[in-house]
This record gives sequence, C-alpha cells and structure tokens, in this order.
Amino acid sequence: MRHTLAFTALLLASVATAAQAQQTNQLAVSRDKTQASPRLNPVVAQRADRLSDQMVRQLRLNGYQASRLRAINEDKVAKMAAIEQKHAGNSQLIDQQCQGVCKERDKELQTILSTDQYSSYYGSRASFYKYDKDYAATAANTRFVNSVQNPAPAGSKGAVLAPASEAPRTTPASTRARGR
Repeated sequence: MRHTLAFTALLLASVATAAQAQQTNQLAVSRDKTQASPRLNPVVAQRADRLSDQMVRQLRLNGYQASRLRAINEDKVAKMAAIEQKHAGNSQLIDQQCQGVCKERDKELQTILSTDQYSSYYGSRASFYKYDKDYAATAANTRFVNSVQNPAPAGSKGAVLAPASEAPRTTPASTRARGR
C-alpha cells in the first residue's frame, strides 16, 4: 500500500513537471510582437518603418503605442508584400486580399489606441493605405530601374564581365614558322 501511494505521488509529480515544461516551451515559442522580426526583408522593413513613422506622427502615439504599432505594421506589411508578389499583375485580387490584412490591423490597433486616436486612424485608413501602396510602387520601380542600370551577373560570385584584352594571338603553326 505504501509503495502504491509513493508511486502515485511520484507519477503526479512527474506529470506536473512535464506539464510545466510544456507550458514553458509554448511561452518560449511565442514571439514578442514589440520586437522586430529578425527575418524581415530589408525592403519590407523599410516600407513598414515609413508607414509606421507616418502613423505615429499623424496619430500622436506615445512610446508604447508606437512600438506596438511598428510590430503590427511589420507583420501586416510583410503579409501584403507577399500577397503583392504572389499575385503580381492582378491588382483587383491584391487589393481585395490586402484589405483583409488591413482589417486584421484595424482589430489589433483597436486594442492599443485611445478612442480618439482610433477614430482618427479609422477615418484616415484610406490615406494610410494609399501612402503605403504609393511607396511600394515607387520602391519597386526604383529597384527595377537600378537592376536594369546596374545588372549583377547571375551566379557571378563577385566576378566581373569585361571585354577580352586585345593581346596578339599565336597559334602553334605561326610559332613553328617563326622558330624555323
């Protein structure tokens, strides 16, 4: 009887420890949304920063609100950039899916903005969306022009393509003729 009681206590303790370890793992996996995503494309990060700067100024956000807004915008701009890349050329589908992402942002911002700030944001959503879309189009055009003006050879690994030098060529026949 004593052994059964001790075994049951040991079993309960191990189950509790396992549950606590699992809960700790779940906490470690969730990302702190106030921190920048480490794998964010630099172009997308610049786009999100630009939009966030505009929103912080216009909505007059405090430091906490600004950091939360930046994390939200990084996430949403990355989603929109992926949609734009996936459906390039189909502007109607891009706008439709990006509007869905913007609705996600609306819900998240509602939790961090004051009532007055959210009202101001809600009334300016179209201008924020246009501001971001215009920048995305301009940045894409700039990258395209730069790639055309300064093309990088595919798979060059730093090699430079240049015309061959104009050194005189010698053939085995002309070398033999000179040597005799």
